[in-house]
Amino acid sequence: MTEDPPDSIALTPQQRRGAFWCVLMLAVVIFTWQLGSTGLVDETPPLFAASGRAMAETGDWLTPRVNGLPRFDKPPLVYWLMGLGYSLPGASSWDPLGTWSARLPSALASMASMLMLADTLLRFPLAGDAHPRRTAVAGALAFALSPLVLIWSRTAVSDALLSGTLSLSLLCHWRCYVSGSTRRWWLAWVLLALAVLTKGPVAVVLTGITLSLYALIRRDLSGLWRLLRPIPGLLITAALSLPWYVAELVVEGQPFWDSFFGYHNLQRLTSVVNDHLQPWWFFGPVLVVASLPFTPLLLLGLARCLAAFRGEGSRLQVPAAQSLRDFAGCWVFSLLILFTLAATKLPSYWLPATPAAALVIALTAQAPSLRKRPLILWMWSLTLLLAAVLAAGLWVSPLWIPLIQDPEMPQLPAELLASGLVLRAAVCFTVATLLGLITLLRTMDGRLLAVQGPLVAFQLVALLPMIELGDRVRQRPVRQVAGTVVSQRRPGEPVAMIGVLKPSLHFYTRQVVLYEGKSKSALVNLADRLSHEQRQGFQGIPLNDANSSDTVLVVIDERTADRDHWQGLAPEILSRSGIYSLWRVDRSRLEQRSAALRARGVDLTWRDPRPERY
Repeated sequence: MTEDPPDSIALTPQQRRGAFWCVLMLAVVIFTWQLGSTGLVDETPPLFAASGRAMAETGDWLTPRVNGLPRFDKPPLVYWLMGLGYSLPGASSWDPLGTWSARLPSALASMASMLMLADTLLRFPLAGDAHPRRTAVAGALAFALSPLVLIWSRTAVSDALLSGTLSLSLLCHWRCYVSGSTRRWWLAWVLLALAVLTKGPVAVVLTGITLSLYALIRRDLSGLWRLLRPIPGLLITAALSLPWYVAELVVEGQPFWDSFFGYHNLQRLTSVVNDHLQPWWFFGPVLVVASLPFTPLLLLGLARCLAAFRGEGSRLQVPAAQSLRDFAGCWVFSLLILFTLAATKLPSYWLPATPAAALVIALTAQAPSLRKRPLILWMWSLTLLLAAVLAAGLWVSPLWIPLIQDPEMPQLPAELLASGLVLRAAVCFTVATLLGLITLLRTMDGRLLAVQGPLVAFQLVALLPMIELGDRVRQRPVRQVAGTVVSQRRPGEPVAMIGVLKPSLHFYTRQVVLYEGKSKSALVNLADRLSHEQRQGFQGIPLNDANSSDTVLVVIDERTADRDHWQGLAPEILSRSGIYSLWRVDRSRLEQRSAALRARGVDLTWRDPRPERY
């Protein structure tokens, strides 16, 4: 650890611990409060959760599997952590919806990022910062209150875990460099290995770009190379992360190579998959939204980082311990460069940039005198203007909420208006704007915290209840129909879902579910799959076989059920829930309809390779 910068407040260990505990309490409230109170959100989280639970139940901790098929899209760390949660005694009683175990890795990763950000700001305060503890808390909250972080930290996928492991690794790299000590140089590379086990080689690429940009700003490639030791460091990362890849390749062979490396890494980088076609400037708006309402402060900090690349001002003489904002800026630019070049673009790809954006915001907002720095004053004014615009938009929500049209949640607008939750959010953003305006006009310190306080309240009194409302109208019907499937299913009777495809049906029924879409080929596919498909936990049996079931349970949505090719099957309707109906269909009628469709030229498509099949 370096000595405190000139003109900064020297904090005692006790003072640092006090601020650290404050951040920890905030992290617990923000990320774990009511974490398991709602069900899994389709479509991707149930695939992760089912894979993690399958590991715990089968004892196969090598290959993630979901719905009877290998799942090669992500490395195993997130599945291992979920599986550990499902392995705990009595998990079904204290986690009845299966969401605590599935979401806890994401929540813990974001908590770890929040604590690491605060600790770094406490140990390396900005010169002239009279309130480093306040800056540390504000920096941690700038990360936690990002709209992307609030959503993905409560989502059972791997993005938050990648963000957490990568942010810890990069901050360890920076701290090792500025301390001038190689005592714990290896820790950053161990954490990088965890990032590689979370989402693959993209973590190494992002680290390389970030450190290269930072070396360019510092004009000190030799210093970084000497202190960070990249060659032995990468060997450590490889030694910890590669064994699983090698073992999986040995066991699964070419399908794993083609799916993980070919499709989920190389193809996502070089071509568009899953129709995620976005313009090259896509991450510009994502950057803006992900830091609302503090985006103007972020843009100002990034502009100053760009100035450092050009060698403007006295940046080259800035001590290394005062270069955290520049490092964070390089971190943000690394994601902007890589994912702008990538052909496939998703908002969640920006999540690993949110810790760096929080650092830029907190360090840019810390200004001893706004009157002497008019540019920061203007950025603060824009920040409050954005908060006011958001508040106004929420106040007039009765005008735009009725425009929401979602066939899966037709009653959502009415329930959202009746709940008054959007007006609660409007109050929170209004209070945040007013408190920020007061501190700005009176030139008071603590402006960032003044705005952030009501936003923490927004998360607790508005956002979480909105999530619960969405779960009630969108996900509860799936859980209800899954319960009926469990209670009504006969021994050996197959289960299918047609039209709106919800992996959570597989998760909650614990049965292999045959998923098909809305088309005529979907009906033909289902009839053929019931006779011929083979996957773990399901063996297709022809109808004339003595061991076959004469019926199939079909979960179908209203719009699909109204299509002509699904009419006339005379199903037994076992239940209705939301937009879903549960049918018991005679397989002989299904095969007769399939034969008629095939005679009219409808082809089978289920045997065609599909990388995202489940």
